[in-house]
Amino acid sequence: MLLAADHVRLLARYNAWQNAQVMRAVDGVSLKLLTEDHGAFFGSILGTLNHILWADRLWLHRFGAKVATPEGSMEASTTLTPTGAAWSAERFATDGALRLWARDLHSIDLTGDLRWFSAVKGAEVSRPMALCVTHFFNHQTHHRGQVHAMLTRAGLPAPVTDLVFMPEEAQ
Repeated sequence: MLLAADHVRLLARYNAWQNAQVMRAVDGVSLKLLTEDHGAFFGSILGTLNHILWADRLWLHRFGAKVATPEGSMEASTTLTPTGAAWSAERFATDGALRLWARDLHSIDLTGDLRWFSAVKGAEVSRPMALCVTHFFNHQTHHRGQVHAMLTRAGLPAPVTDLVFMPEEAQ
């Protein structure tokens, strides 16, 4: 699998653009609505946003970015931050770390295998780095799609998600 550093930088910008829109969408929304179970895999809007943040930090740490490994298990990932405002602050910082990691990335860094201990598998795992980075961005997009559906269901403004419509200033 070939993956170029420029493509990773594009996806890092897309991630930050998407998260900025979500931050605006949840700004001022009641904690009750953010934590209401909407029937998604991680239950609520905030629970799903927390899970994405938790997983992003886990993968970024594995990739060597300057982020701390998140505490707790995947099951506890939904409670990483207690409020929308706290999530927004942590998300902003994590997106900055992601952009810095991507900025300094070279295509050669995306070759070879990544090795880590998987708590889910209970074992050491090795997968191609390009596959892991692709999974990282795909995971965000998948769960942000669930957030989009929950925002829409709740009558809140949902972000524009089309990559081809990302504004130039985000690029």
